[in-house]
Amino acid sequence: MLSFLAIVGLALVTSSFVIINPGQAGVLSILGKSQDGVLLEGIHLKPPLVSTVDVYDVTVQKFEVPAQSSTKDLQDLSGRFAINFRLDPTEVVNIRRTQGTLENIVSKIVAPQTQESFKIAAARRTVEEAITQRAELKQDFDDALTFRLDKYGILVLDTSVVDLTFSTEFAKAVEDKQIAEQRARRAVYIAQEAEQEAQAEINRAKGRAEAQRLIAETLKAKGGQLVLQKEAIEAWKGGGAQVPRVLVMGQGSNVPLLFDLQQAASDEADQPG
Repeated sequence: MLSFLAIVGLALVTSSFVIINPGQAGVLSILGKSQDGVLLEGIHLKPPLVSTVDVYDVTVQKFEVPAQSSTKDLQDLSGRFAINFRLDPTEVVNIRRTQGTLENIVSKIVAPQTQESFKIAAARRTVEEAITQRAELKQDFDDALTFRLDKYGILVLDTSVVDLTFSTEFAKAVEDKQIAEQRARRAVYIAQEAEQEAQAEINRAKGRAEAQRLIAETLKAKGGQLVLQKEAIEAWKGGGAQVPRVLVMGQGSNVPLLFDLQQAASDEADQPG
């Protein structure tokens, strides 16, 4: 009998207090009714047998939540966000009364509000702007989500864009645009190359004309015939000092005399003795 009473007494004592660990918050319920006042870390007394304590983790939680939306130009845009949040310890009693478990909070509050916040951010810009203004898109999303979750006692600490995907039609349009831009750049390059080549040809033609003009002036000047004779001698030397087939001669004329020695020798041999 005494042993039974001891066991009952020990059970009453142990059920008369609860320990809340760091990073936790508790909600006391008596006969199924939540009591005001959150139980923070430490030891707390509670009525034995007729009370329970629901303990919530108020440390940082992380969940990945998908979202879909349409942009300002009516393009489909899908995203996946990593949400870091924690429960406001001072709001745990209200969370217990309205949402219940952490799983309910994620499925009924965090996920739907993530979807709505993404719609707000995506609708403010075109799909191309969503790509080029990704930081601004995230900031709009953060602001909307923070505002929406705050009234539920959920504190948003950070978000990150895990993935952004676009419709197949838009991806094809982007690819076509990139190809067109590459072709346009190639056409410009070819046109510039042709223009440079044309200018180079003009410069070469001008150079040849100037060279011809200088040669003509040289031949007209006093001693011009000597220049032709010098060229003939240089050509002769360049040919290995062999007797040239054509001898360039100038004797009192502006036009050099071209005399084929080999042909002359052949003619002389053909004459009758």
